[in-house]
Amino acid sequence: MLPIALGIYLIVYTYNGFTPEQIDEIRSYFRDAEYSYIVIGALIAVLGNVSRAWRWKYPLEQMGYKSSFLNNFLAINICYLLNLAVPKSGEVSRAVILKKYEDIPFDKGFGSIVAERLLDVLILFGFMLLAFFLQFDVVKAFVLDQIPLNKLLLFGGIGFGIGMIFLWIYMYSKSKYVLLLKEKISGLKEGVFSILKMEKKWLFLAHTMLIWASYLLTFYVTMHVFPQTSGLSFGAAISAFVVGSIAIAFTNSGFGSYPFLISQILVFYAVEKTVGNAFGWIVWTSQMLVVVIFGFASFILLPILNRGSRTS
Repeated sequence: MLPIALGIYLIVYTYNGFTPEQIDEIRSYFRDAEYSYIVIGALIAVLGNVSRAWRWKYPLEQMGYKSSFLNNFLAINICYLLNLAVPKSGEVSRAVILKKYEDIPFDKGFGSIVAERLLDVLILFGFMLLAFFLQFDVVKAFVLDQIPLNKLLLFGGIGFGIGMIFLWIYMYSKSKYVLLLKEKISGLKEGVFSILKMEKKWLFLAHTMLIWASYLLTFYVTMHVFPQTSGLSFGAAISAFVVGSIAIAFTNSGFGSYPFLISQILVFYAVEKTVGNAFGWIVWTSQMLVVVIFGFASFILLPILNRGSRTS
């Protein structure tokens, strides 16, 4: 519930800061937006999901399991839908679906998903470095504007301390719960390291590049919904894309946080907050419509298309 509460707070906080005239201005942006670019962006996003479903086959094949592309695609759509409610709960659902319909052990399927996500985090980190080098002054000003340096250091120190405590407990505790956790983690290793051993690793990496290219292209295309954002530089697009990706990755798919952070970063490129906020909401809403439509359709189609499959 905390990410949802944060999203609601950011929405209330943002709109309380606008005057009635600015609210009317935001409404006018929604009316005048070039929604054809939103449709194109949505189609590109779906192609990214198709590539992700195909990529998932490779680590599973390396472990000796075969899954159908269709089940992979439906599981990924359901994953994104569930992430709207509870962050990262959808990753568990993907492994559960494979266990139910493809008879692939949960820990092996989940391990392959963890491996995917670790690689995705590295790619996102690469985009963060790119934004840092291309737009150093803007990124520095944005980070310190959102979190002052003393608080940044404080949060970093607290996070490091908590991480060290958990690491010590994991390494030395004899608790049955910790031992059970170690047992489960050992079962994930084959899935995680399957990427390094797979015969089709270059196809896996090619799909990874295609997935992230689709994300970036989706964002770049949707920037053309307003004249004020269509002329922004490549560096500005990368910076805003990274901020939006972080918002989606660490909250309920960016609910409330995505429009807020997008409007905050675009201010540094002389885009008014009213424009940035409208842009953030249009982009986020369009992507979530894709998630909801494909997610619910997948919920309905999955059992229908798998009649007669193993359901143990």
